[in-house]
Amino acid sequence: MKIDVLTLFPEMFTPLKTSIIGRAVDSGKLEINVIDIRDYTLDKHKKCDDAPFGGGAGMVMMPQPIASAIQAVDPEHNAKRIYLSPKGRVLNQKVVLEYSKEEHLLFLCGHYEGVDQRVIDLFIDEELSIGDFVLTGGEIPAMAVIDAVARYVDGVINGESLNQESFASGTLEYPHYTRPQEFMGLKVPEVLTSGNHGKVDEWRAKMSEEITRRNRPDLLNKE
Repeated sequence: MKIDVLTLFPEMFTPLKTSIIGRAVDSGKLEINVIDIRDYTLDKHKKCDDAPFGGGAGMVMMPQPIASAIQAVDPEHNAKRIYLSPKGRVLNQKVVLEYSKEEHLLFLCGHYEGVDQRVIDLFIDEELSIGDFVLTGGEIPAMAVIDAVARYVDGVINGESLNQESFASGTLEYPHYTRPQEFMGLKVPEVLTSGNHGKVDEWRAKMSEEITRRNRPDLLNKE
């Protein structure tokens, strides 16, 4: 999978060079390109924002640098182009799986008060939100989406792990334990050390339902 990210702050994406995602990139399973929008502005001072027409607080990212960057990176419109915005549809596991089937994703990170609407009208396929709150820019949301989607690229994560985690079966994941068997007075549930895999599966299913019912009952009420 190829992922392009357009941003005014490319240095914010250093975390994607580490851990599981970093190893996936190093091994060639994933290609992530972080593009500095300032490289495409025609302004000699690298200016990419201006005051909004009609007045109001803050600054708006101008259309020219963004349009030029998108056209340079994805001239044939082969990528699914996504603008991270609190006005978009909300990210969930269904969306993650949908994006994971794409060969090429392009993320546009807004900043300040956002981007000129004409960029969205002309170049963006979809607006996406990571929740009902507002951040200073689209960089952190973009990293969250990339991390979630990249896990489904072949070879990045063990397939069994993907099948057993939260949301995979419509419920939240069961608790995990490892050594030592007793820690600060708390013991690992006996069923997990019994060697009875059938009982282990039953316990995990029961715990998943209990945790979901307590923390996210809305997931159990979906038809």
